[in-house]
Amino acid sequence: MMQDDVPRYGRLRLAPDRLNGDYRVNMMTMDSNLPGWVTPVAWIYLVVAVVSAVAILGDLYLLGHRQPSRSMEVVWPVTALYLGPLAVWAYARWGRTGNSPTAQTDAVAPATTVTAGLPGGAASVLAHLVGVPLVAVTGWTIAGLGMWAMIAVIAAIALALLFFFELSSRAAASASPGTGSTVRRAGMVAVVTILAFDVGMVGWMVVLHVGTLMPPASEISFVLLMQIGVVLGLATAYPVINRLARPTTGTATS
Repeated sequence: MMQDDVPRYGRLRLAPDRLNGDYRVNMMTMDSNLPGWVTPVAWIYLVVAVVSAVAILGDLYLLGHRQPSRSMEVVWPVTALYLGPLAVWAYARWGRTGNSPTAQTDAVAPATTVTAGLPGGAASVLAHLVGVPLVAVTGWTIAGLGMWAMIAVIAAIALALLFFFELSSRAAASASPGTGSTVRRAGMVAVVTILAFDVGMVGWMVVLHVGTLMPPASEISFVLLMQIGVVLGLATAYPVINRLARPTTGTATS
């Protein structure tokens, strides 16, 4: 088949499957209608985000403001990888040792909800770092689309990470860690949070796909769009997290 005869899915170039010769949408070879200015913006924001993460790490480990929960020492720097300077501001105001929003008045209840949602965002970022290369290298697809495989893998990894975060946080705060009720509650919170989060994240990816705006996963613009997706996921998960936080506002993530 000549290059001009390669099938396309809308404006997506279909890559031949090495095993059976059929054509599937490949996340590494798809065309995109993104404007050219997105690439330099993506590079600039990535540098700013990394610097923000380093700033938080420096405060944690060089200046000695360690978190009561070791898990949050991972969550805050990872949060900076998509929120950038906003994460530094939130960390300085609510995350730094002694500045927890739960220790303040009811007027800052939204701050409690926001910080409670950050572990879900961090789980999504870490899941992207593992899931995107995994799907790209293996060529996994669902219904002929690499995007669906990527969504499924990322969701599974994020769910596992958030479950273990919830479990460790609840076990540390409980007089009887590891009980069946603790495990069930951690599992329920993780599942509900990821489902609510994916309304924004997956919805964003579908919009990009339908609008032929999804760049190859190997391009820096893909990173920027996924950073935006994580923020949208936090927004759609906010009502659920707020509801889950009401009974046990003393925990970091519930």
